[in-house]
Amino acid sequence: MIRMLLRVLGHEYARPVRRTVALMTMTAVAEGLSCALLVPVLRALFGSTPADAWPWLVAFGAAVAVYAVLRYRSDLSGFLVGTTLLRGMYHRLGDHLARLPVGWYDARRVGEVSVLAGQGVLQAMSVIAHLLAPFVSACVTPLTIVAVMIAFNWQLGLAALAAAPVVAAIQIWAGRSTAAADAERHDRDREAAGRVVEYLQAQPMLRVGGRTAERFRLLDDSLRGLQRAYRRTLLSALPGVVGLTLTVQAVFTVLLVLGAHLALGGSAGAAEVLSILVLAARCADPLLVLSDIAGKIRGARSELAGLDAVLRTEPLPEAPEPVRPVGRGLEFESVVFRHGRRTVIDGLSLSVPEGERLAVVGPSGAGKSTLLQLIARFYDVDAGVVRVGGADVRAIGTEVLMEQIAIVFQEVYLFDGTIEENVRLGRPDAGEAEVRAAAAAARLDEVIERLPGGWAANVGEGGALLSGGERQRVSIARALLKNAPIVLLDEVTSALDPVNEAAVHEGIERLMAGRTVVMVAHRMRTVRRADRIVFLDGGRIVEEGGHDELLRRGGRYADFWNVSMAPAASE
Repeated sequence: MIRMLLRVLGHEYARPVRRTVALMTMTAVAEGLSCALLVPVLRALFGSTPADAWPWLVAFGAAVAVYAVLRYRSDLSGFLVGTTLLRGMYHRLGDHLARLPVGWYDARRVGEVSVLAGQGVLQAMSVIAHLLAPFVSACVTPLTIVAVMIAFNWQLGLAALAAAPVVAAIQIWAGRSTAAADAERHDRDREAAGRVVEYLQAQPMLRVGGRTAERFRLLDDSLRGLQRAYRRTLLSALPGVVGLTLTVQAVFTVLLVLGAHLALGGSAGAAEVLSILVLAARCADPLLVLSDIAGKIRGARSELAGLDAVLRTEPLPEAPEPVRPVGRGLEFESVVFRHGRRTVIDGLSLSVPEGERLAVVGPSGAGKSTLLQLIARFYDVDAGVVRVGGADVRAIGTEVLMEQIAIVFQEVYLFDGTIEENVRLGRPDAGEAEVRAAAAAARLDEVIERLPGGWAANVGEGGALLSGGERQRVSIARALLKNAPIVLLDEVTSALDPVNEAAVHEGIERLMAGRTVVMVAHRMRTVRRADRIVFLDGGRIVEEGGHDELLRRGGRYADFWNVSMAPAASE
């Protein structure tokens, strides 16, 4: 458990964790030894001279004081180390997630990561702060007391010691019997979290379909499965709890009978037997809570295993000696890219000279957006090479590559903050005049003027307080402020109304000026501004040329153009 914790966190945390575990162990030993002093105290009290108990009572009080100090220090250390580990875990997880390829984030993993980053991290890191001290105490304190019992009466001590392997065997058996149920419960937890996210995202569709009062079947099924998994977990843990309780009670009964036999036979005094039975009873308390603590630790271990699996996911490799691109041209050379079992890009070769505007069109699923993602190295190709400025994108450092590229997506995500903070993400060190100029070029200043807070207006989580066109203008202003030499545009106007589309087009024109541009568009009017057009289908280039040239050929592009322009002509 500790080894996995240190593997997840990194070995720089090994020293404070080991120091805390050692302090907790010392505390548990001190607790056992302080309890052991009850034996001479009770012997003296029940002997012929009860006044002889005073020195032992003083020693007992001193031992309890030492234990109290150690307990305070160990609990404080546990909380402090737990807080440090929690902060370190969030930093490490966040840094690692930021380095994973975008393709790793499918719909299923959104729910999994949200559970891991919230409940999972808190439960895993609670081991040091809340669970480790009682677990160490439940294991070490009874063993210390048993060692003292052996010193006072070897028969009763060995009888108590015989219970140790039985208790250990029950814990191992209980852990194995609940392992499958625990794994299923955690899987169901993650599935249910994903279904909740899906249910929330599907609200517009459900309401438009008049299904506001109807239960979401997939979510209901997932929650019922989670309920069944929790029930199986509880039932599988029950034999271990009952077995441990019966074992502890049986051992105490054996000690009671054996003590009575020794007292009646004259082998031990009544006071001695009574004091040892008091110690045995003191052993029972931590042992009885051991199963509950062990169950919580197993749950935390499962969360740690999930975090470990995420952190073991390999990010895209970084070149040991990264190079800098020379120029702004783009090139695809015999590129093959597969997503799962499907070949999305199949042997594609394409070059975009510096300063050229290339439009990529084609049916849905042709691989258009994937081309942009390969340029930005959201994925690595399975074969072939993608070059930026003459350099393989795999040989360019991530930060250097991102400096060369500005991306405007159809779906814009804004962080919960002000408009100015979101624009400044393009270049945080930009001056105020540069930020204002970028906003004016994107026609974002029109939006700012009508918002109550102006530049300080909050956009809400994901930009929920702005319209789609307003979010798109923020995104364009951000890209303009970045001033990157390569611009990637992915369906930036396909969901906008005419007024916002005109404003966004104006901002896009200013963004594209003098830059190498690759644009993906469904609205065919936007491709007229391109220097060259490629028609993509099945991950291959079917046609390539200028707009007028492709129309004269009367091929796939011409058919696509005629179909897309037919609704406009009918209006």
